[in-house]
Amino acid sequence: MAIGMRDDVVGGDPSGDSEGVPAIVTRHLTKRYGRARGIEDVNLTVRQGEIFGFIGPNGAGKSTTIRTLLGLIRKTSGEASIFGLDCERDRTRILEQVGYLPSEVFYYDGMRARDLLNYAASFYRVDCSARIRELAARLDLDLDRKVEDMSLGNRKKVGIVQGLMHRPRLIVLDEPTSGLDPLIQRAFFDLMLEERRRGATVLFSSHILSEVQRICDRVAIIREGHVVDVRSVSEMRRSAVKRVTIGIDHADAAHRVFDDMPGVRSLTVDDGGSAGGTATVSFLYEGDCNTLIASLADMSLADVEIAEPTLEEVFMHYYRPDDESSRLDATSGSHGSARSHAGELSR
Repeated sequence: MAIGMRDDVVGGDPSGDSEGVPAIVTRHLTKRYGRARGIEDVNLTVRQGEIFGFIGPNGAGKSTTIRTLLGLIRKTSGEASIFGLDCERDRTRILEQVGYLPSEVFYYDGMRARDLLNYAASFYRVDCSARIRELAARLDLDLDRKVEDMSLGNRKKVGIVQGLMHRPRLIVLDEPTSGLDPLIQRAFFDLMLEERRRGATVLFSSHILSEVQRICDRVAIIREGHVVDVRSVSEMRRSAVKRVTIGIDHADAAHRVFDDMPGVRSLTVDDGGSAGGTATVSFLYEGDCNTLIASLADMSLADVEIAEPTLEEVFMHYYRPDDESSRLDATSGSHGSARSHAGELSR
């Protein structure tokens, strides 16, 4: 259930003495469930006024990190603060300034959306009625429908309204677009951009990279409880990894050149199904561009394209097999520390 539906959350004036401090800071934050892994040694700094993406496959530790930040579960060790306030000691003060949408929302089935949101609004010291109506109209939410009669998408709309209705300083969204149709997703993204212009900070957890690419300023990539990299979306796209596609007369020549070439991975060769035809060769390349160009210059090419990889391909870069990671780390060093956590992406 989103924040605002329980008695330990009270509304309040979001003003304070936290101007200039980061919105979120974690230092070696760790949460274990007995012997089971939760998150390990998570270090993050989220600046005020940015949309910060938190991406990884299901089970990577996104929700655990968020729930630990909000004091919904207790950390095992490490430190975490929001607007300079300790996430456990100052939890009530923090929640006055936070809007939270969990990955799954559960409400009282017998209540209408209007009554439920008015009840949630009563925990804050601001009049949310006009904002509730505005958000409901933007998201095409019927406020008079009972929760038990709502689809998953409409329940998610209720959660979005609840998370935004009091104009929080920090908006925490855990897989927010699941169940929303494309038109409502667009309206939702517009709302997030408006919130950033207002000065709010957004922490946006997702495993859908196109969403992150669309609205986020920076991204943290988490795998198996470890944050493996933090960088801007534009940096991810401008990374040394390039998508190379060539047309070549002889497919076997591509194998001879690229099979063992350092920095080449995800090599595919399509001979077009006909002997003697032009083969299409595609691969990701990370390494010295001069080495790549020299290799291509020695080949008889029908076509060549060197392009930015998709964010999906960049993301998969952090989840490749360990043996491939070790080989690439030996040939390029700028992001080797992040790649040391590589492994197969589990879906």
